[in-house]
Amino acid sequence: MSAMFRSLSGYNYRVWSGGAIVSNVGTWMQRTAQDWLVLTQLTHNNAIAVGITMALQFGPQLLLMPVTGYAADHFDRRKLLMATQTVMGILGLGLGIMTVTGVVQLWQVYVFALLLGCAAAFDAPVRQTFVSELVTGTNLSNAVALNSASFNVARMIGPAVAGLLIAVVGAGWVFMINAASFAAVLISLRMLRVSELNREPRAPKKRGGLVEGFRYVSKRPDIMVIMIMVFLIGTFGLNFPIFISTMSVSVFHQGAGEYGLLSSIMAIGSVVGALLSARRAKPRAALLFAGAAFFGFGCALAGLMPSYWLFGISLTIIGISAQTLMTTANGTVQMATDPALRGRVMAIYMAIFMGGTPIGAPIVGWVADTFGPRWALGVGAASGIAAALVGVFYLVKYRNLRVEFSSWRVHVTFDDRADASEAIAAEEVAVLKA
Repeated sequence: MSAMFRSLSGYNYRVWSGGAIVSNVGTWMQRTAQDWLVLTQLTHNNAIAVGITMALQFGPQLLLMPVTGYAADHFDRRKLLMATQTVMGILGLGLGIMTVTGVVQLWQVYVFALLLGCAAAFDAPVRQTFVSELVTGTNLSNAVALNSASFNVARMIGPAVAGLLIAVVGAGWVFMINAASFAAVLISLRMLRVSELNREPRAPKKRGGLVEGFRYVSKRPDIMVIMIMVFLIGTFGLNFPIFISTMSVSVFHQGAGEYGLLSSIMAIGSVVGALLSARRAKPRAALLFAGAAFFGFGCALAGLMPSYWLFGISLTIIGISAQTLMTTANGTVQMATDPALRGRVMAIYMAIFMGGTPIGAPIVGWVADTFGPRWALGVGAASGIAAALVGVFYLVKYRNLRVEFSSWRVHVTFDDRADASEAIAAEEVAVLKA
């Protein structure tokens, strides 16, 4: 099997990944249809209302972070996943029925978004760490990359499919399709060979267990810098429902089908970024900083494009860079974290990645309404540049970054100290066990 997909040679991971990608795409379909419903049917192109919806949906990631990470480290992850996926399916069905029958109101969408966010808050860290129970050894880093790629590719593909379906059958039926998609992951979880799962020892229950993940991260500058970069871009940059929908409707005066096509074009870039990340033997720190810089450049370029098609082409740059950045960040954090604390650390990561949306989405929505969608993309560009500068600061302080000029060329070098990160991790484990 190709090195890019080598972890799929294992039965459990192959079955799980097939169900997970279907469920993930369905989830993002619902989120897109939900935002489109709020923007075009329940309000008059009110981007602030979309921002509030996103805030309610992603806010629980931040508020419930200590509890969700604790649950991921102390309970059976397979059973917990079955519970969260079932709840999200029921919520999708309920919202779909209300929308199809024409009784849905804005406040009801807000309530469903909040409930879905609570279920997703428990689901995210478990789903991210469950991969370590499916794959071990040399294939673990590849499986982490593919698992992250599955989630992030679904983040791009789901909106594209939803946009096309909204134009054909309406937002309500998209919710119904999403509800059905959860059956795929539930079936895959039932089909797993439980005896072959790599059951890691559960973290012991003790006083202070909820905040132990915060203490661990605070002593790891290599993880801390990733968290800061992900917060900046996740909060102000990854607001694609606002960026693409407002540019499509307000600037280029297009409908749901064209909105879906724009998301499909971005998905092309995200798929390329995902496959390139999965091909690498291990995450590389340099890709984090390059991905952030190119993300900022891509948002700036998209904001300046004068036509629908040129705007769409520029979205491929955003897709590649965002996927490279997030997949590398996810894999680096998981591989560098002590397994006993992985659930809590990944809960912090996912809370920062998605929980920053309640802060950024209303702000970006206000910018789009007040100054125009192009300026909202400018906010995304600024987040990428800021994240890249944070990365440069880390490289200067901890990796001895050097910039040299010779023969009219610029040479950038720094210490690739993966061994140093491993030494820090080993020291932290020793402290925790003491």
